[in-house]
Amino acid sequence: MFKRKLVVQIIKRMQEKRAFMQVVIGPRQTGKTTAVTQALEAISISHYFISADAPSSADAEWLRNEWEKARVMQKQHSKEMILAIDEIQKVKNWSSMVKLLWDEDTRKKNQLKVILTGSSSLLIQKGLNESLAGRFEVLFCPHWSYKECKEAFSYSLDNFLYFGGYPGAAVLKDDEERWVRYIGSSIVEPVISLDILQMEEVRKPALLRSLFILGAGYSAQELSYTKILGQLSDAGNTVTLAHYLELLNNANILCGLQKYSSNKLKVKQSSPRFMVYDTSLLVWAAGASRRRLLEEPDARGHLVESAVGAYLLARGKEEGFSVYWWREREKEVDFVIESGKSLTAIEVKSGKVKHVEGSMEFKKCYPKALSLVIGSENCKLEDFLVGKIPLFK
Repeated sequence: MFKRKLVVQIIKRMQEKRAFMQVVIGPRQTGKTTAVTQALEAISISHYFISADAPSSADAEWLRNEWEKARVMQKQHSKEMILAIDEIQKVKNWSSMVKLLWDEDTRKKNQLKVILTGSSSLLIQKGLNESLAGRFEVLFCPHWSYKECKEAFSYSLDNFLYFGGYPGAAVLKDDEERWVRYIGSSIVEPVISLDILQMEEVRKPALLRSLFILGAGYSAQELSYTKILGQLSDAGNTVTLAHYLELLNNANILCGLQKYSSNKLKVKQSSPRFMVYDTSLLVWAAGASRRRLLEEPDARGHLVESAVGAYLLARGKEEGFSVYWWREREKEVDFVIESGKSLTAIEVKSGKVKHVEGSMEFKKCYPKALSLVIGSENCKLEDFLVGKIPLFK
């Protein structure tokens, strides 16, 4: 069975001296649970794996009881033990109870190491930063990269552009209608219905769904909030739309890239450029044929730009850099990435004819920035997506 680098990261963390909980977060159906179970099977430390996904696993008392079982097992073995809790966000008031139990073990020097998995938006916003500050480290589980899909599923570049990086959908690549239904019923709908609507205050669920479909279909394109309002019925106001877009971003399916500026106030005031976290979401929302998306220049161009954007977003979350876009009058740069004082302007050439005057203009404004043109002879798309091209100087 294929093992992602996340498995190695988990094993390494579990072999270290107990200091922090390890929290594995990321989009639905990207293999968080599989990575944890693979790591537990490969390590020599005894473990106790439980899931909060069952209907009965709904309260803090259940969590306390299961934690106590792990403590008993750890004492019986008289050595360190790993407690892995899957889908932790489904336990009511989980963060306060985890804090209590973790601190008890720390005071008593119990060698019980802990791994938590769950929805990134819920874990980060409603648990980790509320109660568990200073007690955890995050391991991000992104959508599968082209390199991983190529090794695990023998994907061609076109296969990856069209089908994206959801591993469970790979077996359906020879039946596109069935694949489309899977993306809608097993990815999009659970994310919206379970990860957002059941856990967040959303007064207009239909508007949130419409915003996702519109944004995913327009991935790699800029739309002002005024234009968005014009395309959505019962759209409310720009504040509502911005809030819903943030919820979709937290769920790792759609974000609105902001325009880069050294003035951070201007960044927050800019119109968003929609960007899916995986190209399969664009394909699903567009409802277009494989032939049109891959062969028509403009459609392929948006698909390739979305693949590059998704790759940058995933690496940004893992490595801690920010992703933007840039425009000054008619001069435009597809992506700008920033890590500390390091800055890189990225142009993407694919399908449609594009000019690189935007990068030249950006360099005038930010002379120390690195410039990359993906799709050029020195920076081929496939080399970029498998990680052969350094992102910063």
